Amino acid sequence: MHFYQLMLRVRDLEKSLAFYRDFVGLKVLNRLKSDEWEVAFLADKEGATQIELIHIKEGVKVEAKGLTICFQTEDVDALHKKAQEEGLNPSDIRNPDPLNRYFYVYDPDGLSIEFKQKV
Repeated sequence: MHFYQLMLRVRDLEKSLAFYRDFVGLKVLNRLKSDEWEVAFLADKEGATQIELIHIKEGVKVEAKGLTICFQTEDVDALHKKAQEEGLNPSDIRNPDPLNRYFYVYDPDGLSIEFKQKV
């Protein structure tokens, strides 16, 4: 068994798609739409881990408290620089031990996103 999919309710699907597609680097697998909702499915390049972004027009308020999603990156320095250039206000790069380097940004809904490089 492995982790397959995480569903995130979002306030603005296009802003969230831009973040997860253009900054995180996930690819859009599929989009569905009705009068009440719109959904986008994204995945890493292997397709093993998926994120479902859903915007419901008349849904409950989106809150992003107490949850962090962590993505592994090969070059934390380059991604940190990109986050700065895109105005994402990244945290400082942290290096708590010789094997891990990481930083945080917030997605468009205020969800904490960590980018970690295993050294």
